[in-house]
Amino acid sequence: MMMQMRTHTCNELRLGDVGRQVKIVGWMENVREVGSNFAFVVLRDFYGTTQVVVESEDMMAVIRDLNKESTISVEGVVRERSSKNPKQATGEIEVVPSKIEVLGRCRYNALPFEINRSREADEMQRLKYRYLDLRNPAVKQNIILRCQVVAALRAAMTEHGFLEITTPILTASSPEGARDYLVPARKHPGKFYALPQAPQQFKQLLMTSGFDRYFQIAPCFRDEDARGDRSPGEFYQLDMEMAFATQDDVFAVLEDVLPPIFAKFGIYNTASSAPFRRIGYTEAMETYGSDKPDLRIDLTCKNVSDLFVRSEFEPFKGQTVKMVDISECKLTRKQIEKLLTDCEVQSGSKGYWFKVDENGEIAGGIGKFVAPLKDELGKVLSLAPNTLVVVAAGESATKSVGVMIKTFGAACEGHMDKERYEFCWIVDFPMYEIGDESGELEFCHNPFSMPSGGMEVLLKAERGEIDPLSITADQYDLVCNGVELSSGAVRNHDPEIMIKAFEMVHLGEEDVKKKFPAMYNAFCYGAPPHAGIAPGVDRMVMLLAGESSIREIIPFPMNKNAQDIMMDAPSAVEQKQLDELHIAIVGDIED
Repeated sequence: MMMQMRTHTCNELRLGDVGRQVKIVGWMENVREVGSNFAFVVLRDFYGTTQVVVESEDMMAVIRDLNKESTISVEGVVRERSSKNPKQATGEIEVVPSKIEVLGRCRYNALPFEINRSREADEMQRLKYRYLDLRNPAVKQNIILRCQVVAALRAAMTEHGFLEITTPILTASSPEGARDYLVPARKHPGKFYALPQAPQQFKQLLMTSGFDRYFQIAPCFRDEDARGDRSPGEFYQLDMEMAFATQDDVFAVLEDVLPPIFAKFGIYNTASSAPFRRIGYTEAMETYGSDKPDLRIDLTCKNVSDLFVRSEFEPFKGQTVKMVDISECKLTRKQIEKLLTDCEVQSGSKGYWFKVDENGEIAGGIGKFVAPLKDELGKVLSLAPNTLVVVAAGESATKSVGVMIKTFGAACEGHMDKERYEFCWIVDFPMYEIGDESGELEFCHNPFSMPSGGMEVLLKAERGEIDPLSITADQYDLVCNGVELSSGAVRNHDPEIMIKAFEMVHLGEEDVKKKFPAMYNAFCYGAPPHAGIAPGVDRMVMLLAGESSIREIIPFPMNKNAQDIMMDAPSAVEQKQLDELHIAIVGDIED
């Protein structure tokens, strides 16, 4: 890689270059002085490291005056190292400099953390000095991986006939389930743009415009709280839409695109092959206690509520009771109770347990309450010797047992095949639900989804022939290793069906026209059936890198409070800017 400022990178020189006059540049990672005019210097650039051996007083005078992480240029001769380093790609050679030039001086004697151990530092320090954190090759590698994955996704989508089309960033506020980020419009006082939560309406409008296959590595903006697998503020997704397409068409594309990328770039070499397993939403909740099951775990839950209608154990009496049997579990009582406490923290519900001892007898935990039901339980559960059974009860039993399956599946040896990527589709989501706050019928997920059965099923619900909560949508989630990668749906492209669907939640035609004017009007000009999905790029790369926090694969992430502490954002602005936007700040503002 010949460039004007260097002849080689710091990962390029080998034994075959011995005797060559070279010029390398980079950051001075480490200096080890041996005597008054002899030192070993490790020079690091984007590509790797090279050892520089200073053997003259002139060169030492330059080095001795520098702090670590200064950038320098080194001109000299390559020679073979007498003491080779097999762990270093350039470990068989070193460079003896005839000239060292300071390109960028580090003016601080002490760094906020050691570069190569930055991942051990406090996260707030890492985010504040992210430009230093990114100098760590291990941190940088995640960003390189992200670039490679995005390039592979683009190539694969293009190969499948999709056009990459960018959609607006400044748009109208839309009720899509999360809080909008609003942008005041200077030329239109009192009005606001919104940053898109997703390009949902625009990609559907592209389908009505006659484009057949669209995709985009789309930036999305949602004012949400952070989680381990969700970044506050902005995130990116592989947004795609297909005209004249069904659910199966969408599935076929992603089942062809994703497995090779996961197999090539992931830390695990094995990924599900097509077709991915399809699991109905109701089945997923009943079997795994979650609509995001980790299919690497072989545990499932069983509903044994009928056996405890008149139980003497008050927490179970007349309650929903679900159990998970875990064969050959070697956890101690202390370990079991610690894991159950962890589960309670996550689910908000107390868990219980009992074991089947080596003699086949029920003991431990709540054993004395369930022992009389051993025969009945044995028809539902596997109660072989050395089986642990964990139990959840009450209104939150399903959520609780889902957490137990993931927690104990990972902790109990032999019940989780960790070294693989296991995909599945969750299908047949409910179209409607009862809102926690409103107590009334609301859309369960995307209001643009086509109800399974179309107009006919909506009319039946309107006439009271069926329960609206029984209506499912042509909607689907893609799940990998217990992480929801994306949601998608066959879209409701018929204005009459759309209006009827909204009438179920007490919104009329005028409400639909007001909230979604462009899309509603476009559909009235003849819209094709269309379907799409949008896998999250950030979550995808997080899985591929084997990271537990999404911030590890984002170049400049915000902290958990949606603050960019490196750039000091959000920040106060000048009064002049507020006046131009016709904005007044009222009330007390915290510093």
